[in-house]
Amino acid sequence: MVHATASSEAIDPDDVTVAYVGGGSRQWAPNLIQDLAQSGLDGRVRLYDEYEESAKRNARFGNWVQSREGAVADWTYEAAESLAGALAGADIVVLSTQYDPAETFVHDLDVPRRYGIYGAVSATIGPGGIMRAMRTVPLYREFAAAIAERCPDAWVFNYTNPVHFVTRALYDEYPDINALGLCHEVLGTRHRLARYAREHLGMADATREDVSVNVKGINHFTWVDEARCKGVDLWPTLEELRDGEEGHQEFTASDLADESVFVDNWQVTWELFRQFGILPAAGDRHLVEYATWFIQDGKEGLNRWGVKRTGSDYRAKHWTPAESEQTTDVDAWMAGDREFELTESNEVFVDIAETLAGDGSYVTNLNLPNVGQVSDLQDDAIVETNAVVRAGEVKPVAAGGFPRPVRALVRGHVETIETVIEASADGDLDAAFEGFLIDQQVRTLQTEAARELFAELVDIQREYLESWDLEESTVLAGSSACSVD
Repeated sequence: MVHATASSEAIDPDDVTVAYVGGGSRQWAPNLIQDLAQSGLDGRVRLYDEYEESAKRNARFGNWVQSREGAVADWTYEAAESLAGALAGADIVVLSTQYDPAETFVHDLDVPRRYGIYGAVSATIGPGGIMRAMRTVPLYREFAAAIAERCPDAWVFNYTNPVHFVTRALYDEYPDINALGLCHEVLGTRHRLARYAREHLGMADATREDVSVNVKGINHFTWVDEARCKGVDLWPTLEELRDGEEGHQEFTASDLADESVFVDNWQVTWELFRQFGILPAAGDRHLVEYATWFIQDGKEGLNRWGVKRTGSDYRAKHWTPAESEQTTDVDAWMAGDREFELTESNEVFVDIAETLAGDGSYVTNLNLPNVGQVSDLQDDAIVETNAVVRAGEVKPVAAGGFPRPVRALVRGHVETIETVIEASADGDLDAAFEGFLIDQQVRTLQTEAARELFAELVDIQREYLESWDLEESTVLAGSSACSVD
């Protein structure tokens, strides 16, 4: 079993070494650079990326930001030529990577759809989420082994999806790793609850920081059974909203036509709250993939609940800088072709890092191995609860268990994750298929169709699955969707 409390020597706030794996990131890295510039920490960031030119671009941007108004911290940036060089002696490791969506993600979305599985995001669970895990987990085992060798006491911040699969793989490979899985879905719920406090309880200045919740679950399928704002119980207000017009809205495709794919109308949240008496704490677009009733009727069923599907065209476009609204254009900022203003990302990386390096404490939601903080899920599974951060220490907070129906749902997803992680240890593709087969989206199919779906997804992405034993797979050999070389 892994340790109950992640701990290491306190970081020196005046001399922090950050290794950023995936440092060519087009959105996360520029956001992190801006957050660090406004932090109470100083140090150096080594950016490592398979696409070295992207890492070099972000290094130039990081050093450029240091001369901008409002940059109060002292940081230097460089592109590392190797993973080993980036990690050597690091105090903090940031993991944020993905494969080219045009070659991977689009298939995760489009292929299951042909089998009747209409996933909304396909990034963390379901056929697409499992395939993403199978591509990513072997690489992250390599990262964990390298961390064990080069910076064994470093704090590892994992932002890479699927967070629960990836964080579990890090601990499975290196049990003494100090890895934290981060996600902003619960932060978004706290933002929303602060809004309700402002609108319905007269707390005009309420913010996310004023809202406290007892949160528990797995990433993108978290639940809240207590919520307060400035000490005031929000539950009566939430029940009133749930039972009124706010909680009973219906939508059509035309209603959502001009909305972002990230629109969140909370109608799935309210429905699950009605059914189970406990409030989901992730966006509806993620919840529907774990509570699969909402994706059974294709696009119409999804839209009825105010959820808009993330299509493969969006994913492919997001990868292309010239076409993507989300891609941060650091070149245009540095060239003066686009106005730059130093902003904060609303992520909690800096808050955690400053607390690890200083005094006091900080509470936020984190994905960590279960050592009892969720009482009715298995030990060592990656669960998401609040955790207390102090100098050199992160300790999860006991959150209790679930009502029986919710426990059954969550446990099923944990079994899928654990089965795939266990299979990944020696690349057993047939064992991974067992995890695929028990997934709650896949269970809507006949076993033969599930096998064909799995084989087709594997076959079309086989160059990204080299760590898996494709040649000895009986699942692939028996499938008409796959031609084994």
